[in-house]
Amino acid sequence: MTARKQDTLELLKHWRESVPEDRLAHLIRDVARAQQRALQHRLAGHGVSFGHWTFLRILWIRDGLTQKELSDLAGVMEPTTFSAVKAMEEMGLIERRHLAGNRKNMHVFLTASGRALQKKLVPLAEEVNRLSVQGLPEKTVVLMREALLTVIENLAAEEAAQA
Repeated sequence: MTARKQDTLELLKHWRESVPEDRLAHLIRDVARAQQRALQHRLAGHGVSFGHWTFLRILWIRDGLTQKELSDLAGVMEPTTFSAVKAMEEMGLIERRHLAGNRKNMHVFLTASGRALQKKLVPLAEEVNRLSVQGLPEKTVVLMREALLTVIENLAAEEAAQA
């Protein structure tokens, strides 16, 4: 048995037997970690880390963001974004440049190579999503998605009320 499979079996035993009533946040975190590991395994074949995947996804939708905007959308600190952007630039996936008339902000743009990865990598993420819900009725998947979106909305409202 592989170490990964053993880890998964231990995690399932933990959730089903040891702490079946543990906090939902812990379960969501473990699901996210499992999905990230599954995707990272697939991305590695293309020389892309999960961290870079996060930035690529954003840039495929909104190319030309400032590093600050990219940090905010990725939910990471600016030094983390700076390091990732620097590495992605060295890999030839993005380029940084100033826009005409604005020497203050550095904008991040996909290169042709970075844009081309979308057709290769998005199907990998879709595969992980399909595997994640395998065996669940479509109705359950829809309800789970709606429930998780409600959780996000509730927490965002709480955060806004605290601000």
